[in-house]
Amino acid sequence: MAQTVIKIENVKKAFRDVRAVGGLSFGVDEASCFGLLGPNGAGKTTMMKMIYGRSRRDDPDASVIDVFGYDPKTNELDIKYLAGVVPQENNLDDELNVRENLMVYAKFYDINGREAKKRIDELLEFLELSDKAGSIIRELSGGMKRRLIIARALLNNPKLLILDEPTTGLDPQVRHLIWGKLRQLKKSGITILLTTHYMEEAFEICDKILIMHKGSKILEGAPKELLERHIEKYVLAVSGREDGYNLRHEAQNRNIRIDDSHEVIFFYSHQLGALEELAKTLSSSQYYLRQSNLEDLFLKTTGRGLSSVE
Repeated sequence: MAQTVIKIENVKKAFRDVRAVGGLSFGVDEASCFGLLGPNGAGKTTMMKMIYGRSRRDDPDASVIDVFGYDPKTNELDIKYLAGVVPQENNLDDELNVRENLMVYAKFYDINGREAKKRIDELLEFLELSDKAGSIIRELSGGMKRRLIIARALLNNPKLLILDEPTTGLDPQVRHLIWGKLRQLKKSGITILLTTHYMEEAFEICDKILIMHKGSKILEGAPKELLERHIEKYVLAVSGREDGYNLRHEAQNRNIRIDDSHEVIFFYSHQLGALEELAKTLSSSQYYLRQSNLEDLFLKTTGRGLSSVE
């Protein structure tokens, strides 16, 4: 049975009169990948920062944050030594080259020069950056910078890797490369905690996800199990509102769920045949029939409207 290495119970955080996290509870198993999903302003990054001690939780005596046996309230430094953090921003030193950036960071962990050089060479090879060791940061692409920050977070051989939206803005090839590296890290025994806006990313690499909205838990579980339990299996997306509205009456008669909150109208059903019948009057350019995915579930549970916090 997997060991739970992060325990979160009834954690709260407010900024002035705004509730960022409201009574959140969850657990993360060792050598697994756990994802926090939610719209902007859902409280994901705030929760992450409380886990590694960057932010203090409210009313700590009535809540629990246990990270490999440590509470960030009293053992922040211990958590920092066992964790590697990949923040949203690319906070590298532009005046230094790739190797120099990593050497400076190695000193924070008291890694001696010979050991640091060996570790840096290994990480640059692992993240396919060996040929960029002498390049200054301004010469790197966005994807190279993200890989370098991941390498930096791995310098101290962490038990826990925390990633805050690690692949935002990257092209598909780089995203898939990073996903592959994260899978390898998980197999090596590293526990991964991440936030992401990419539903495909969460589905591909997370063993469990927690969908948040306005600081609270909406759903938690394995991605495939959540899809099976909480949303219809198929979706028909109709591009024109007029075409979609013309199908509403028939859809309602067939007990097909309708989401018409935006220009594209979505029809959801467990019966593929029912959606195929619905689409018979449309040309192939007017609709797209597919299996539902994690993004459909995310939008169903959190809404399609924009958050007031961007």
